[in-house]
Amino acid sequence: MSDQMNNTMRFSLEQDKKDQAREIITQVYQALEEKGYNPANQFIGYILSGDPSYITSHGGARSQIRKIERDEILEELLNSYIKHHMNQK
Repeated sequence: MSDQMNNTMRFSLEQDKKDQAREIITQVYQALEEKGYNPANQFIGYILSGDPSYITSHGGARSQIRKIERDEILEELLNSYIKHHMNQK
């Protein structure tokens, strides 16, 4: 048998969720910028309050942001911040 047939593929639902969160955050960030909002302020308002009106409906951003939990957004933002700043040292 070839090596390819002996290898077991891994499926990671957790990685898929992280990828989805990253993609949604990027899309929402771009939509907020396009509408002239400060994305950081709007994300903070949404994360703290849970009120989706902090997120523009432009480009479907408000419906996209509802697909992920606020703690997932916070986790992705924090992980990205740490990763970026650890590489800066």
